Amino acid sequence: MRSLQWTAVFALAVTGAWAQSRYKVDINTETPEGKLLQEIGQEQDAAKKQTLLEQFAEKHAGNPNMLWVIGQLQPAYVKAGNEKAYALTEKLLAADPSDAEMAHGALKVAEAKKDSDGIIKWAKATSVSAKKAAAAPKPADEDEEERWKYKVDFGKQVDKYAEYSVYAASLAATDPATRIKLMDAIAEVNPQSEYLAKLDPIYFFAYRQMGDNAKALQLAQTAAGKGTANEDMLLLLANGAFEQKDVDKTIGYSQKLVDYLKQAQVPQGADPAAWEKKKTTSLGAGLWMIGMTHAQAQKWTETDSALTEALPHLQGNDQLLGPALFQLGLANYRLGQGGPKTKPDMKRMSLALKYNQQCAAIKGREQAQAQKNVVVIRQQFPGVK
Repeated sequence: MRSLQWTAVFALAVTGAWAQSRYKVDINTETPEGKLLQEIGQEQDAAKKQTLLEQFAEKHAGNPNMLWVIGQLQPAYVKAGNEKAYALTEKLLAADPSDAEMAHGALKVAEAKKDSDGIIKWAKATSVSAKKAAAAPKPADEDEEERWKYKVDFGKQVDKYAEYSVYAASLAATDPATRIKLMDAIAEVNPQSEYLAKLDPIYFFAYRQMGDNAKALQLAQTAAGKGTANEDMLLLLANGAFEQKDVDKTIGYSQKLVDYLKQAQVPQGADPAAWEKKKTTSLGAGLWMIGMTHAQAQKWTETDSALTEALPHLQGNDQLLGPALFQLGLANYRLGQGGPKTKPDMKRMSLALKYNQQCAAIKGREQAQAQKNVVVIRQQFPGVK
């Protein structure tokens, strides 16, 4: 994402004098409107000049010099963050669809007011006019060349800014529906926008905020297929598959979650402590689902491996820790039993006892059975500690 500093630099780079010369003015001082135009041209005080411009616009709307007046008045409204700039911008774009500078001015007003609908409207208009400006043919008149170069360069820059403006507004939006509307508009401004690749996690969070779990799930599935799903998406997918007892998807999504988290860095702008806590919790959940799924299939070696790795991440979460300890106890008991020709593995039995003892100390569905298991193991293997 481009930084806000980039925006400030951009704003300085595109400030030019073209706004003062886009339309010529023909003053006839023999007429009232001509005298007023002359007075406007001589006035040095910005506030007084704006008042005079407004007077002219009100009294002489049909005057041939009206576009010049509007071209002077619109930047004043933009600077003040006044929505009156919108109507003037529409008139200026009707006269010159490639007037990207005026469209950009209206966009800045919408940004200042945090007007999401305005940002979308004027970002689109800015992009359209910017493309026309950037494609403007070189004038035959050498005197017009400098202004042409400025117009083309401005168009190229502001076209990029238009899509950035919508993207930045989507990040700043607190209402999820507004955020989604803004994100949808980015592709409308530029179907190849560099920001589109960054939207999946933002869309996902917005859908979850709105309680639209169906869309959140669909988006997570698509992102997982592309390899762009984040920890929240993968956790949702893994948990959904676990609840549905879909073995393959549970293992697949949970393993993707574990692999993702093992290499994930603290996200930009995130609190490191909060991120580490979230990472630990999610990693534990992923390993837990892998281990519990293997336990249901009586794959004891895989159960032991996954849940042993999960244990450090489950501390403090008795809802997951209790079942994990119980299944670890069972897995080690099964693996350590031996057979007709092999002796019991006392190290495994020691682990089975330890895990059952720990499970027996945690309130939950497995507690009573774990307590019984402790008694059985001690009876069968008196020397186990």
